[in-house]
Amino acid sequence: MSDFTSSGWSLFVTAATILGLALCLALLIIASKRKVMAGDNTTGHVWDEDLREMNNPLPRWWVWLFVITVVFAGVYLALYPGLGTFAGGLKWTSIGQHQAEVEKARVAMAPLYAKFVSQPAQALAKDTQAMAIGERLFANNCAGCHGSDARGSKGFPNLTDSDWLYGGTLDQIKETITNGRHGVMPPMAAAVGSADDVRNVANYVLSLSDSPHNGVAAQLGKAKFVACAACHGPDGKGNQALGAPNLTDKVWLHGWGEDAVVSMIVNGKSNQMPAQAQRLSADQIHVLAAYVWSLSQSSFVAGK
Repeated sequence: MSDFTSSGWSLFVTAATILGLALCLALLIIASKRKVMAGDNTTGHVWDEDLREMNNPLPRWWVWLFVITVVFAGVYLALYPGLGTFAGGLKWTSIGQHQAEVEKARVAMAPLYAKFVSQPAQALAKDTQAMAIGERLFANNCAGCHGSDARGSKGFPNLTDSDWLYGGTLDQIKETITNGRHGVMPPMAAAVGSADDVRNVANYVLSLSDSPHNGVAAQLGKAKFVACAACHGPDGKGNQALGAPNLTDKVWLHGWGEDAVVSMIVNGKSNQMPAQAQRLSADQIHVLAAYVWSLSQSSFVAGK
C-alpha cells in the first residue's frame, strides 16, 4: 500500500474494508431476527405442491463462526497492514520478513563459508563442496543471463573461455560480482567520418581477427581506426581497465560480421551487469567468484 500516489486511495481502501466488515455484521443481525410470515412457521412459499420454505433461524454454530470470522478480520487489520497505508500494530512487512529470513540463513551458513574465505581460487577449485555451493549460487543468481552452462549468449559474456572484458583474476571477478559493471561504447560514426569510412573501419576491425572481410576496404579503414584506438588500443587488443573488448580474437559479444560491426560503430552500445552485493554476502561472493574462475581454467577441475 505504500506506493499509493495520494492519500485518497488509502482512505478509500480503509473505508471500503471497514464498511465491508460492518455490513457483514449488519447482515448477521438482520438474518437473526426471525419474522414468521405465515401461521405454520413458513415463508408462505410452496414449490412442487408440497415443498415448503421454512422460516427457521440460522444454525447457532454458523452464527458464531460468522462472528469469529469478523472478529478475526478486525484483529488482523489492527496488527497487520491492510487498511490503506496503516502499517499495523506489529509493523510487519514482507520485505522485513524476507530480510530477516535471509539474515538468519546467512548466520546459519556462516560456519560453512568460514573455512573457504581464506582459501585462494586454486584451492577452492579443487574443493568439491565449495564448487557444489558455487554452482548452486551461480544457478540461482547468474544463470538467468549467462546460461546454466555459463556459455552466455548474444550480449551476455561466455564465462567458460579465457576472454575477459575486465580481467579474469579472482579479485577482478569478485569486484565484478560485487559492484556490477556498466560498459558503454558511444556512437562513433561522427568521429570516424562518412558512411563509407564507417564500413571501411568495420572491415579493418574484422581483419584484426582474420575474420571474413574486404581487404581493400580494410586498408582504407586502417587510418580511420585511430578514432577507436583510445579505448581499444592502437593494436585493437582492448583495455581491461575500461572494459574495452579485444578486437583481435574471434570473440564477438554482440554479433559478428560487417553489418554487426557497422551497427556497433553507428549506434554504440550500453550493457550493464547488476551489482550482487545486496543479494549475496562477501563470503558467498568469494565462493561464487572461485567457481566462475574455475569455469575457464581447464587445469583446475574440482576434485582433481
